[in-house]
Amino acid sequence: MAVISELTILQPADKEQIDLPRTSEEELAVGKKRLYIESYGCQMNFADSEIVAAVMRNAGFATTSSAEEADLIFLNTCAIRDNAEQKVRNRLKHLTGLKRQKPELLVGMLGCMAERLKTKLLEEEKVVDIVAGPDAYRDIPKLVEEAESGQKAVNVFLSREETYADISPIRLNSNGVTAFVSIMRGCDNMCSFCVVPFTRGRERSRDPHSIVREAQELFEQGYREVTLLGQNVDSYKWHVAEGLGQRVESGENQLPHALTTVPSAPTTFANLLEMVAQIHPDLRVRFSTSHPKDITDDVLHTMARYENICKYIHLPAQSGNSRVLRLMNRTYDRPWYIGKIDRIREILGEDCGISTDMISGFCTETEEEHQESLSLMEYVRYDYAYMFAYSERPGTLAAKKYTDDIPEEVKKRRLNEIIARQLEHSAERNQRHIGQVQRVLIEGPSKRSDEFLCGRNDQNKMVVFPKGSHQKGQYVDVLVTECTSATLLGQVVSH
Repeated sequence: MAVISELTILQPADKEQIDLPRTSEEELAVGKKRLYIESYGCQMNFADSEIVAAVMRNAGFATTSSAEEADLIFLNTCAIRDNAEQKVRNRLKHLTGLKRQKPELLVGMLGCMAERLKTKLLEEEKVVDIVAGPDAYRDIPKLVEEAESGQKAVNVFLSREETYADISPIRLNSNGVTAFVSIMRGCDNMCSFCVVPFTRGRERSRDPHSIVREAQELFEQGYREVTLLGQNVDSYKWHVAEGLGQRVESGENQLPHALTTVPSAPTTFANLLEMVAQIHPDLRVRFSTSHPKDITDDVLHTMARYENICKYIHLPAQSGNSRVLRLMNRTYDRPWYIGKIDRIREILGEDCGISTDMISGFCTETEEEHQESLSLMEYVRYDYAYMFAYSERPGTLAAKKYTDDIPEEVKKRRLNEIIARQLEHSAERNQRHIGQVQRVLIEGPSKRSDEFLCGRNDQNKMVVFPKGSHQKGQYVDVLVTECTSATLLGQVVSH
């Protein structure tokens, strides 16, 4: 097996893709200046780019799918690993040549990399004119004006309140069927390997009414699946303002019917999940990401009660060894994690899809501790996984407290062993579906052929089948006849 040094994903969706806004005549009619956005990293970054597009639409910018046509280019960046940052720096080299051809072009860096490096970016990357952190997106039009006057413009202020709850995102490169809905921002978990608390700030939850309203509007626009996003969705909590119950019941705010179920006590993630599920049985609900220390039985029982809440949980383990987990400051140990897996299987059944993150070669990890990660994988038998070799990030607790002492060749060898084990488990878990009928939401044509359509089942697995007369956005029942480690293949039996 080839050595893979950073990231392998045994899942239908790729975290490291680039998001290109589509161009339409309607879009170009909005304004004379054109905005081009590329998004790197996690789903939250893609959702943030949609917020930025909305902010810039209000400022008179249209989106374009061509960097060459743009007056303003934003790279929405990720800082989770050095590899992610290097991808952005390589992209900036290309944009330097583009800017030579078009001197009036403005280039902005957004997101986590912008927050981590701040003004240092302007010194290191001369092509960059604007630097804006994840909580500064409302200020971007002002930053653009400053850059247009010849100044370098920066805002990396982190907020304890900003959730962008009042901004309706512009759906970029959308398939018109699935959409992300951010429910919270920031993170209070100080995992020692992670930069997120430093780049996205403290945890704060978004008003549940705005979340349900956004999901309701998406359903009315033809979307049939929403993914609720947060760094740790299980710690979502919203304190209801005094007197809100009467205002909702009176219809004063013209809110969706589901909002009448808002409890008088603080709204938990289980409450929110139920509220969104109640919008319509045909609206599928997913969420990401869960933290093993916070996911509750209430969440699992809510998932079990509603057919339209997908039976799939991303539950990052990071390691299978309790000592390494303690060094990572994950605040749980191996038995705790296994206990959570057991509860998921008990409440939601053996077919519930479970995925994970796994890091190889964390500081001081021994060979025996690496074997415990493999044995945890054997116990859980994940459907798919995000797998990484440890990459020290400046400013994190691990960088300050521990020595990155595992040789790169050892990290890579351990990573490849993790990958090989996951390939076996992914194939095994997919084979369970052969002979079963899966409910699939059609997302569009298969990547390999327009004669086939594809969509996901309840467990977030991609299913490919002949096109026939079926259309994007429909639910179909597919009899699974064969599979690979990443995809299910079959025939529609009814729709």
